Amino acid sequence: MDNHSRRCIASLSKMRINHIAMSLVIDAPIQKVWEALADWESQSEWMLQTTVEVTSDIRSGVGTSIAAFTGIGKLGIMDHMTVTSWNPPTVCDVVHTGKIIKGTGRFELTALTPQSTRFDWSEEILAPRALFLLIAPGLYVGVRISLSALRRQLQQSK
Repeated sequence: MDNHSRRCIASLSKMRINHIAMSLVIDAPIQKVWEALADWESQSEWMLQTTVEVTSDIRSGVGTSIAAFTGIGKLGIMDHMTVTSWNPPTVCDVVHTGKIIKGTGRFELTALTPQSTRFDWSEEILAPRALFLLIAPGLYVGVRISLSALRRQLQQSK
């Protein structure tokens, strides 16, 4: 085995599944929250420094492919994902298939009342633990800011 192959195997052996999650309550009906999440391209309006586009002929449901670029100008990260589970208005699962971001993600909605929804977001990110610990605080803050923006948008449009 050559040195490059050894380095690749060593690098892969350091990869771990890292979990990050958060929840928030949105004072809006579950269907309204689902519609905002399922409109992939409109996520660009509330996701911090992110532009989202559907890259497949399938626009919603299992098989939908999405590209989300997060950054400023040309400096940032492209996240390619495909919807793997679709159960409106409660659950959407994706698999991240990009060169940098790999793993799975989930949106899960629970109706608390007819006018209130809990939104649980989670990610299982495949990365070396040290790298994940380095990026996790920024990722957590960015997602928290984005989900708070979604909540404001939905609650203001009552």
